Amino acid sequence: MEIRFDGRVAIVTGAGNGLGRAHALALASRGAKVVVNDLGGSGNGAGRSSAVAEAVADEILRAGGEAIADGADISDEGQVRDMVATAMAHWGRVDILVNNAGITRDKSFGKMDMADFRKVLDVHLVGTTLCTQAVWNVMREQGYGRIVLTSSTSGLYGAFAQAAYASAKAGMLGLMNVLHIEGAKHGIRVNLLAPWAATRLTAGLLPQEALDLMGPDTVTPGVLYLVSENAPARVILSAGSGCFARIRLLESDAVFFPPEGRTPEMIAARFDEISSAAGQREVTDTFDQNSYLVRKAAAGLGIASPL
Repeated sequence: MEIRFDGRVAIVTGAGNGLGRAHALALASRGAKVVVNDLGGSGNGAGRSSAVAEAVADEILRAGGEAIADGADISDEGQVRDMVATAMAHWGRVDILVNNAGITRDKSFGKMDMADFRKVLDVHLVGTTLCTQAVWNVMREQGYGRIVLTSSTSGLYGAFAQAAYASAKAGMLGLMNVLHIEGAKHGIRVNLLAPWAATRLTAGLLPQEALDLMGPDTVTPGVLYLVSENAPARVILSAGSGCFARIRLLESDAVFFPPEGRTPEMIAARFDEISSAAGQREVTDTFDQNSYLVRKAAAGLGIASPL
């Protein structure tokens, strides 16, 4: 069955260029009404212009779709709320939020300026939180919402000179997990995207031959699935070069140490066993993890589990 978004209203941040532009155009081509948000600054966050958002909105309009250009700074709470209010005034609802906007200010950790660190977190993590909170109660009242947070393999696996960017992107994982827990009963599904694409933020990092395989359009089909009516929830989707993979956070089978053997030396002696992939599992939330450990400890002590 074709995935369509007729009657749905989507907000895409950072939609003037790169991935965001590809997401906005694709959503519109499948029937969504799109708020094209972009501050219009440079890749490091300097400057401001309405031109890029207006250009993408105009492209959607010329193709017969519906779109509004918006130049809100997503790290400014007032501007974000005004953006959502504009969407509500025009179309009366917000069904989809794709948090895509971001900047980079890469420097090795010892040379990093803390003002840059704070700015990168402010745009990526705080900005994503502000946008999500601004649509949250709208989606709750509708009983429907689809939200994508854009993380990065830099945040999940690390990358040289990206302490700020990686920290912000890793924070998306914790945010997604909490939003999933709080939103599921209200019909809100939240997922995490970890893309690799040729954009102005990745220009010069890889050979051109590799970049030619990494167009933003190679990622966007995954985003459309994650915000579709039958979307999954609490999924981390890796996407790039037309390849898609699911990333999972797994925990090894816990090893119980009785009180008389609970020493760092014993942990060192059995660390390979602690690290074994045999029996590893995906944890659903922190209570699930804690309950599992309590049950494991109770079994080791030969007593009934209190949980």
